[in-house]
Amino acid sequence: MILLPAIDLKDGKVVRLYKGDFNTVHQVSEDPLTTAAAFAAAGARYVHMVDLDGARSGKRKNGAIVQAVAEQSGLRVELGGGIRSLADLDEVFALGVYRAVIGSAAVSDPEFVRAAVERYGERIAVGIDALHGVVKTAGWEESSGRNELEFARQMGAIGVKTIIFTDIATDGMLSGPSLERLNALQGVYGGQIIASGGVSGNQDIRDLAALGLYGAIVGKACYAGTIDLSAAVADAGAQV
Repeated sequence: MILLPAIDLKDGKVVRLYKGDFNTVHQVSEDPLTTAAAFAAAGARYVHMVDLDGARSGKRKNGAIVQAVAEQSGLRVELGGGIRSLADLDEVFALGVYRAVIGSAAVSDPEFVRAAVERYGERIAVGIDALHGVVKTAGWEESSGRNELEFARQMGAIGVKTIIFTDIATDGMLSGPSLERLNALQGVYGGQIIASGGVSGNQDIRDLAALGLYGAIVGKACYAGTIDLSAAVADAGAQV
């Protein structure tokens, strides 16, 4: 299982939120490149980056930072936030991004997802961010009314090979991942699943790996010091 430590960007700063609430934004690191270098030193080979400015408004502001991490850290960058058109995808892949995550636009415009998969194949992932089983959009501030499992089925039928599933209720809370919901998702979606939200320590990584997931995102636990990332990488296995 691959591990993707997270760097969330807002106004050029590394920040974290509680349950996606922008009113709780707080800076957790001084420099994105230094943070990425520490992740690489711990054995990570991927980094999950989110342009929170783009997620909320559709206008990404942190491209230069993303490009610097992609070019200088040695990590494969997975990027989400404000990707709503093929032109946006062309732009973020030009930054050196390895995989792009379509979030809100996948709900409102599934044909865009279909076109994206046709153009970029496995470099496209769809983010399913859900609260109490309902998919949320616009930086988690709006409800789509869509059931998370039904939406996952639709994305699989379109040809999406990777889904990033976030249980908003656990995000930033260090409360443990939603193992039952992830297991249910595996029952309806046959592609690669990356778990996001709730990882509090090394046992959570072992539990997620035991589910046979493709990947796991580690956010607040890295910054709060509740996880040994080097040990987590070892527990997760080969980072390929």
